[in-house]
Amino acid sequence: MQAILAVTVPFFALVLCGYLAARRHVLPESAIPGLNAFVLFFALPCMLFRFGASMPVLELLNPVVLAVYLAAALLVVFFTIAVTLSRHVHLKDAAFGALVAAFPNTGFMGVPLLAALMGPLAAGPVIATVLADLFVTSSLCIALAQLHGTAGQGAGPAAKRALRGALSNPLPWSIALGALASATGLQLPGPLHQIVRMLGDAATPVALFTIGAVLWRASQHAHTRTPVSRFLPVALVKLLLHPLLVFALCAGAVALGAPLSNFQLTVLTLAAALPSASNVSLLAERYGADNGRIARIIMASTALAFVSFSLLAWGFGVQPGGG
Repeated sequence: MQAILAVTVPFFALVLCGYLAARRHVLPESAIPGLNAFVLFFALPCMLFRFGASMPVLELLNPVVLAVYLAAALLVVFFTIAVTLSRHVHLKDAAFGALVAAFPNTGFMGVPLLAALMGPLAAGPVIATVLADLFVTSSLCIALAQLHGTAGQGAGPAAKRALRGALSNPLPWSIALGALASATGLQLPGPLHQIVRMLGDAATPVALFTIGAVLWRASQHAHTRTPVSRFLPVALVKLLLHPLLVFALCAGAVALGAPLSNFQLTVLTLAAALPSASNVSLLAERYGADNGRIARIIMASTALAFVSFSLLAWGFGVQPGGG
């Protein structure tokens, strides 16, 4: 457990540093979008490109991994909507709540954290989950959210807008370029390789710091004060039910003869046990959902995940650095 905490403590501590820096105005609120843009458009794409270029394409686009993970995500989405939809939580808010219940923070946190815990090969399955959530889970939940108040109209256009948003995200393109480099054996020229390496090395600390700052900003721009009963259960769905479903479906797939290794099963389960993706609060604000509730779900899942994720990694017998 001590070896696992030696990895997880710095990751979550950097999130806390970002939150406190924003809260104490050491980091001005006006600087947070720029910090987020640096991570999203420069540092993180370079990190994902390097991981993608260093492993076989089937590690990034493993159909069994994608199928099992997506099945679990869809179950979480529809379960969360079914149990939270009420006169207090309408469909738009329930759909965004389902998105934070099914969309872990794999991009900013999961890839570097799981690579640090389990070795660089862990990045392959995690990157596959990033693609699944960006293109399928997010698009589905945004489309469902747009059904609210439209008498059943508008889901199709909403899904198309969500898909266009995913395609405009630089992360899938950086993964695709990395996969292309892996498949063709392409090597970047010396100076360009050095630039990509430097930006990729900056991704982890800056991304974690940015998560904390974004969470503080989301709490400041929340339009409502949400009772604990309306956000804590969804955070627990994210941290407990989601990884349990992924584990069960992986185990079922293995029992049916699917080529899924114990290593992949562990990586996928731990990826599902990550806290909710922090950028969903920005989506909720953009689409007019209850961003106060969404922000509190994300904050609760991030705070609780330090304990739940570390315990789960320990329960799986993860040996940091062992690959």
